[in-house]
Amino acid sequence: MAENKVETVDFTPVEYDPQYILMVKDLKKYFPIKGGLLSKTIGHVKAVDGVTFNLKRGCTMGLVGESGCGKSTTGRTVLRLCGEKTGGQVLFNGKEIYDLSPAEMRALRPKMQIIFQDPFSSLSPRLPVGEIIGEAVREHNLVSKAEFDDYIDQVMDNCGLQPYHKTRYPHEFSGGQRQRICIARALALNPEFVVCDEPVSALDVSIQAQIINLLKELQEKYNLTYLFISHDLSVVEHISDHVGVMYLGNLVEYGETQDIFDRPLHPYTKALFSAIPIPDPRVKMNKIPLKGELSSPINPKPGCRFAKRCPYATPECTAGDIPLCEIEPGHSVACIKAAQFKDAMA
Repeated sequence: MAENKVETVDFTPVEYDPQYILMVKDLKKYFPIKGGLLSKTIGHVKAVDGVTFNLKRGCTMGLVGESGCGKSTTGRTVLRLCGEKTGGQVLFNGKEIYDLSPAEMRALRPKMQIIFQDPFSSLSPRLPVGEIIGEAVREHNLVSKAEFDDYIDQVMDNCGLQPYHKTRYPHEFSGGQRQRICIARALALNPEFVVCDEPVSALDVSIQAQIINLLKELQEKYNLTYLFISHDLSVVEHISDHVGVMYLGNLVEYGETQDIFDRPLHPYTKALFSAIPIPDPRVKMNKIPLKGELSSPINPKPGCRFAKRCPYATPECTAGDIPLCEIEPGHSVACIKAAQFKDAMA
């Protein structure tokens, strides 16, 4: 039953670099599977398994991949919202957040915020908008009582909301306005880093553009740093400086946005990007169909987890774990054939 144990791997600690607000190394988050009469742990779902990336201040990193690949779990784990991590390091402004005491973590919370996918389910139906936005501001004593109302008005104005909206309730707003409320709630705490977890996926296209433009305006104004999680590759290309591609808990490709979209090197990234719609009916899309069985995140076997669906797979792909390696400056790929793909595209 050794395969059911959570492994801990020794690795060199991250050396803090001030240009990065967030440094993540070999991050792992496993969820136990209980079974039997005594509810013993019989395995683990390896939702995040060895993810490494650095995020510069004032920049946006897009995180893309299929549903269930671990994008949202990664975002929540770097915010310490999923309980204890299984392994790895998460440095925020040079501090390992999982080493902080509850009091220290509470003091850090305003600097690390999240915008959720569904604005309606993340807003309390019992509270008016002014209280939703101001509740955490009051809790953390960010402004005095005398300045509180003016401060909330200013935050709402920055997010395209009117002062009279303070007395209204979430059900009285449209989906786009609700997402503005969620953004205002996060912005009210003067954060430095925001995880945007599918913030526009529940909105129609015209409203999506408004919210994306609002996020970009706020980033420029307050030097915010975003981890932008999304299924919509066109939105990610528009807003992100760097992109990470995830597959079954692993980061399989990472680099600058233009490099990733112009020259994807991992077979999964190529297949994913081939599905991006082309808004010209005269242009034929060259989709790359994926065949084979989807691997399970439950106690996965060593090797590339995409191997079962990869048209270029060889026995070497499943012989052992394949780390993320830099193929060219700033562009890393977890594939043993990445260098060959690079040369073929030259």
